[in-house]
Amino acid sequence: MSVETNETKIAFDQSYVTDFSKQRNEPEWLKNLRLRGLELAESLPMPKPEKTKIDNWNFTTFQHEVKAAKFDKADDLPEHILDLIGKEDRTDNFIVQRNSTPAFQQFSQELKDKGVIFTDIATAVREHSDLVEKYFMNRVVKSDEHRLTALHAALLNGGVFVYVPKNVEVDVPLQSVFWQEDAEASLFNHVLVVAEDNSSVTYVENYLSHGTDEESVANIVAEVYAGPNARVQFGAVDNFSKGMTTYVNRRGHVERDGKIEWALGQMNDGNTISDNTTNLVGDGSVADTKTVSIGRGDQKQNFVIRVNQWGKQSDAQLLAHAVMKDNASSIFNGIAKIEHGATKANSEQTERVLMLSEKARGDANPILLIDEDDVTAGHAASVGRMDPIQMFYLMSRGISRQEAERLVIHGFLAPVVNQLPIEGVKKMLTGVIEGKVTK
Repeated sequence: MSVETNETKIAFDQSYVTDFSKQRNEPEWLKNLRLRGLELAESLPMPKPEKTKIDNWNFTTFQHEVKAAKFDKADDLPEHILDLIGKEDRTDNFIVQRNSTPAFQQFSQELKDKGVIFTDIATAVREHSDLVEKYFMNRVVKSDEHRLTALHAALLNGGVFVYVPKNVEVDVPLQSVFWQEDAEASLFNHVLVVAEDNSSVTYVENYLSHGTDEESVANIVAEVYAGPNARVQFGAVDNFSKGMTTYVNRRGHVERDGKIEWALGQMNDGNTISDNTTNLVGDGSVADTKTVSIGRGDQKQNFVIRVNQWGKQSDAQLLAHAVMKDNASSIFNGIAKIEHGATKANSEQTERVLMLSEKARGDANPILLIDEDDVTAGHAASVGRMDPIQMFYLMSRGISRQEAERLVIHGFLAPVVNQLPIEGVKKMLTGVIEGKVTK
């Protein structure tokens, strides 16, 4: 079933949503949350990203259910998926989602024995209902924020759940691959990562599609909770094709002495809204956010990186690097909000945009909102062309202009690329960057 335009009545009704929930054998609380989301979607406005008009973007033309087969064993996975998870040094802990179907999962018994949970979201709500309900869309992201969060609650069709108990350190990465195999398939993915007191985990996700121009929608929410003295490393590479309109909302909640490190490669070819917000609620809490993006063609993008600091001696580090080419246009808003009472808090942010063509547009806006005197904070932003001195230096040593430009771009984006903890994912992001800057 699909809906037609942003202006028309949503075609999914209570009967459809109820039946969809029943088919998945979901608990009553999730069915009720879905129905409430559907009701809210009828009345709530669309989000209003600053300086970006989304009135004519496609958020409603898609297929909600597109079935896909499962794989019997890892070796049956397609070559491009195997490249991501590693052929020779394959991790024992990964999930592959094909369209919205959990297609294959591998998870070590050792981590299971420690109480770690890593499973698809549909299984999680059935087998760990009370635990999922405790965190799902009730603390950081809520269904009543605007129409897109309401639709997400109503039409959730994929995602994963990660849970690490107190005092457990997961010393190997957990990886998800979300593969849009069919161009019309929508992804209403919800990723929920919970790290309890004194625990640690590294989670990396990949979104990829087959590169057609057929229209569809990705409506993605990730909620990350770091308990007292917990550490979460969250890496992601988003690589959707031109026809996919993407709304991605990744948010974190950090308790006392906890830490979330974000490393995000946002490489979509279609129109994209991205909200990455971290709430530092505990004293000594830390957020370290690094993002890279490349815009090309006629795409429009709006990125918000925000850290809200309530905790004393909390620390926020924001770094965004982007490359713009062709007729692409992107807005980058870095926002640090230090609340009253957050004494000794520190916040530093940098946004840098590199322009490769006359018609490309990039707007970098570092913003500090400070309600406390006893803090330190700073920001920097730059938007400009390729450095002619760098180009001259490289070309004077016999390197062609095209190769010199390529080297400068890779160096410019390296601070985020090098942070990704899985070698296969790092190679994928490097390859995506290579393809986007050389075509």
